[in-house]
Amino acid sequence: MENSLDEALRALSDPTRRQILRLVAAQERSVGDLAVHFSMSRPAVSQHLAVLRKSSLIQVRAKAQQRLYSLDTVGMEAVFNQVERFWEDVFEPDATSPA
Repeated sequence: MENSLDEALRALSDPTRRQILRLVAAQERSVGDLAVHFSMSRPAVSQHLAVLRKSSLIQVRAKAQQRLYSLDTVGMEAVFNQVERFWEDVFEPDATSPA
C-alpha cells in the first residue's frame, strides 16, 4: 500500500500530469484531445498518461481505433484515503487512539 501511495504522489508531483487529471476528470479524452492543451508531442502526452495509469489515477477504454482516458475514481479515492490516514496518524494521533 505504501508503494502505491509513493507512486501516486510521484505521479501527482508533475504539473502537467495534474492538468491532465483535471482534463480527464471533466470528460473522457483521447491523446489527441489532450495534446492540444500542451506544447508537447502526442508521444510525450502518452508517456504522462502511462505514469498516471500505472499509478491507478486514470483508466483507459478502447472505442474503435481510439483510446479514451478518464479519471479512475476508485484509484483517486484510494490515494485520498491513504493521505487522510497518514494525516491522522501524524497530525491527529489522539483522534485515532482508543480513549
